Amino acid sequence: MKASGRSHKLRSSLLSRYLLIIVAALLFLPVMMTATFVGYGVFSALTREGPPDEYAPYSSITKLEKMWHQEALDLLGKPPEAINERMRQLSSEYSLAGMFWVDSHGKTRLSLTPEDPELQKQVEGDALPAQWSAAEAVAFMKKSTELNPLAIVAFVGDRAEAGEGFMVMQIPDALRDEESIDGLSSWYLIVLVLFFAGFIVVSLLFFIGIRTRLLRLQTAMSFTGGAGIPKPVTSGGRTDEIGRLEEAFNTMVTELTASRSREAEEEGLRKRLVSDLSHDLRTPLTVIRTHLHVLGKESLSPRGQESLELMDERIAGLSVLIENLLSYNLLSSGKITLKLERRDVLRLLRESAAAWYPLWEKEGFQVDIDLEGEPLYWTIDESWFRRILDNLFQNILRHARCGLYVGIALEVRDSRPVIVVSDHGKGMMSNSDSKGAGLGLSIVELLLKRMELEWTVDSSEQGTSIVISQRRGKI
Repeated sequence: MKASGRSHKLRSSLLSRYLLIIVAALLFLPVMMTATFVGYGVFSALTREGPPDEYAPYSSITKLEKMWHQEALDLLGKPPEAINERMRQLSSEYSLAGMFWVDSHGKTRLSLTPEDPELQKQVEGDALPAQWSAAEAVAFMKKSTELNPLAIVAFVGDRAEAGEGFMVMQIPDALRDEESIDGLSSWYLIVLVLFFAGFIVVSLLFFIGIRTRLLRLQTAMSFTGGAGIPKPVTSGGRTDEIGRLEEAFNTMVTELTASRSREAEEEGLRKRLVSDLSHDLRTPLTVIRTHLHVLGKESLSPRGQESLELMDERIAGLSVLIENLLSYNLLSSGKITLKLERRDVLRLLRESAAAWYPLWEKEGFQVDIDLEGEPLYWTIDESWFRRILDNLFQNILRHARCGLYVGIALEVRDSRPVIVVSDHGKGMMSNSDSKGAGLGLSIVELLLKRMELEWTVDSSEQGTSIVISQRRGKI
């Protein structure tokens, strides 16, 4: 089973399919060359018209040569008249061929032309000398096989030593039944060009198919729905490398969708739990603080009074934590709708700083407020913007008490008016006894984002500076 699975994967592999195309191209030349010749021969045999019956005696040059040499042998020792007579008999038998013979003195004794006028022109095209020189005779015999018409030359007596001259049969081209391959080269070239064009087309289609599938997969990865999860792709049932990649992608999308669904369900449960706990804890904390206030009016020792103040402070911090937790839960779930209006943020800063000033003064903070200038209008929700300021000021009071400094200023940075809230504490990375989970700053971040405001935090051991500004490009 494993071997069968590996064999199936190999057959469906993109690499094996492309190697098959390459191997087919390499095997094409020897196979196609043989097939071309065979096909051309079959095609010629089926379509070519046969020669006339009168051309049949001239179809085999080998037989003609054998016959001519035998006749030359039989004429050994015969007088010129007998040779002429035999030549005329042969001419009547082979009436479409030209014949002549030259005696031992180099004189042309008899010249016979074909009966057909068209063939006669071909033979008469080569003028025969009346008296042959030795050079002419040797040149003629040397080129006899290259002449047009074809010349079959034999010595009388079929040997040069006989010294009785030579005889020639001239066969025009039209009589020879030879298979011409003149049209084969062009036909073969056309087939070869068509094959290479087909190879290019097949290769292009192969890679275009791969590219199309990869682009479809890229598109599916790039474009996500409202939940931020890509949509599955249609694999088409292919089992090659891209098909397996598509299956893996679809599996990932399915698992991601299920995970996102579980996460949303768990988030809903967590928010409901936080909301219920917040409401359930606020009532007993209120009752406890009331009884602590009553208990503080009783006569207690200094140590007891100190314990009551510590408990009241811790319960107050716990109340703030619960309030922040509930607010964060409502903001993150989108259940709170902000009422955005154009407001003077400098006025809100002055009012909020004035409300916190007595507490800072009581704790010994140095307060540096610089909010002079024209009104600064931003589009905000007034009540929640006050909540932002309260959270920032409360963080300074709780976590930067060692620095005893509060700075609130209006500055211009990068040609934009910004609000700067700073302290001289040990920075946000330092450990503090009252350090919480950071819900206060998380609420600040959520509210600023909802109001389309930006903020940056610069924190070090020398203090923390928080800069609030309008988003760039916002009027």
